[in-house]
Amino acid sequence: MTSSTSNYAVLLLAHGTADSVDDIPEFLRNVTGGRGVPPQVIEEVKHRYALIGHSPMNEITARQGELLAHELQVPVYVGMRNWKPLIPNVVRKMASDGVTRAVGICLAPQNSRTSVGLYLKAVQGETGTPFALEFVESWHDHPLLIRAFTVKLRAGWVSACAEAGAKVPILFTAHSVPARTIAEGDPYERQARETAALVAESAGLKHDDWSFAFQSQGMSGGEWLGPTVEDTITRLKQEGHSGVFVQPIGFLCDHVEVLYDVDIGFKQFAKGQGMRLWRAESLNESPLLIAALADIARSVGAGARQVGSRS
Repeated sequence: MTSSTSNYAVLLLAHGTADSVDDIPEFLRNVTGGRGVPPQVIEEVKHRYALIGHSPMNEITARQGELLAHELQVPVYVGMRNWKPLIPNVVRKMASDGVTRAVGICLAPQNSRTSVGLYLKAVQGETGTPFALEFVESWHDHPLLIRAFTVKLRAGWVSACAEAGAKVPILFTAHSVPARTIAEGDPYERQARETAALVAESAGLKHDDWSFAFQSQGMSGGEWLGPTVEDTITRLKQEGHSGVFVQPIGFLCDHVEVLYDVDIGFKQFAKGQGMRLWRAESLNESPLLIAALADIARSVGAGARQVGSRS
């Protein structure tokens, strides 16, 4: 990027999270698009947020944007689908700042209409964007992303195996989605499994060193994509393992699905099975992650598609 691209910007899109426990009801209304949320679900989410103290997702995402802007030397805007700054407000700010061309990158590398698809709808609004937008639909197999996960995996796994005095099986995870989403042709499951396989290959793992499971199934009922982490931990126990090393490859930073679901929920479940559980550090501000985002922004023409604008 050079100074001649002064009207060019990058838009990072993320899920967003409540700033405090008191914000949970409003946050969940945003998640459901204004539909009612059962009181028991609100209370359970409040409970989980209270246990971790604070979800740092918003702050980490903002920092990722700052680091990317420094790397590219172009403006980088961050928009959240479910919290502030909301994507439509950020799009308006970009237009008022004079942005005429932008690339949109979701901080969800695997493409699903339940995440990436909703981000795109939020960016486009009813009439399209007020600037030319190139939107990256997925980057689940980007070599620098794979390397970033591999670095975190190796560091944590070596330590876990040393503590256990044995080779600890690895469990890659990604957020579950409703099963009907995949039945309708969504590429998410295939891409999530491919990310895991690429990280395993990069780390030099053998086939029986690792498994894959979907985590954080929804509370709203209906069939969600599996296998679950709990079922996989139970199977590993039955196979004679006394521990498991978890690496979420569908998340790019610490938030409630990592800090509660893995660090508290799955760890307690594993303990109940007589097993220990370790987790790889999240990517958060990983230089390799920022390098991956920068490379995508620089070479977006090869992996993005033009979407409608109002210009």
